Amino acid sequence: MNATDLSFGMVFLLQISVGISVNLFLFLFYSYMATASRKSSPSDLILIHLAFSNAVILLSFGLPETLSAWGLRNFLSDGGCKILMYVFRVARGLSICSTCLLSVFQAVTISPGTSRWARIKARLPGCILPSCLLSWGLSLLVDFDSLFNITGPRNSSVFRIMLDLKYCSKVSDGAEISLLIAVVLSFRDLFFVVLMSLASGYMVFVLHRHHRRVRHLHGPGRSPGETPEVRAAKRVVALVTLYVLLYGRQSIMLSVFLNRKEKSPLLMSSHLVFSIAFSSVSPLLMLHSDRRIRTIWKRESVGSRVNSS
Repeated sequence: MNATDLSFGMVFLLQISVGISVNLFLFLFYSYMATASRKSSPSDLILIHLAFSNAVILLSFGLPETLSAWGLRNFLSDGGCKILMYVFRVARGLSICSTCLLSVFQAVTISPGTSRWARIKARLPGCILPSCLLSWGLSLLVDFDSLFNITGPRNSSVFRIMLDLKYCSKVSDGAEISLLIAVVLSFRDLFFVVLMSLASGYMVFVLHRHHRRVRHLHGPGRSPGETPEVRAAKRVVALVTLYVLLYGRQSIMLSVFLNRKEKSPLLMSSHLVFSIAFSSVSPLLMLHSDRRIRTIWKRESVGSRVNSS
């Protein structure tokens, strides 16, 4: 094992350690807020799904990549590779569905209070659970092909290898079927990315108009406190921006790999590190931007100081 592999292994381990810890905390926090707190928000169920999917992505993809970077090979059987890659792809589908659902929900929440939007807002909380269940069904169905064309490590001289992860391989099952699967997956990802981008663009427009109206009413020297809806909208816009940037980078890198005959190990390792960046960075953004977490943290800090004194 050379120094480069060791460095990437340490980066993977850092991402997994921080990402899983924060996602687990957010999962427990939002689960508590959704079930036992009066300060719960209808979006807490979406955030539970997002934290859960991020944690599963880090476990199912980041952990094997860490072991592979440290020199371990052939530690998974064919069945283990099928299950692991299926779980990873389903979690990835849940992540993009949850991020899109969160952006659409928040865009409707901060929309103007007209009669038409009022009717949509009234029905919105009841649509969250069916939408989450629909995202589960869509992800389980669309990514079902990985149970057939994912195997353990294979010799490329015997099998036509489409993707080699050192510990697992994706075997080609025909040009037509591979093209169909690629089109379906690309259409799903592109649809949700475009939808969340449009919702975020609308939120930016509403926030800009709200900022101008508030500044006009209160004057340039006074800055009134932001409402919870505005803070949540800014958080969602930041999450979507992060996802779209990382998705664009991933799409560009995949096109580069497809058009290059020789794949650089350094470039491939960097691509794999960024593949789980959203799952490890986005929970930190959510942790920092949720005022309820900061309020509880300050309350606990003050309580501990009082008890110690």
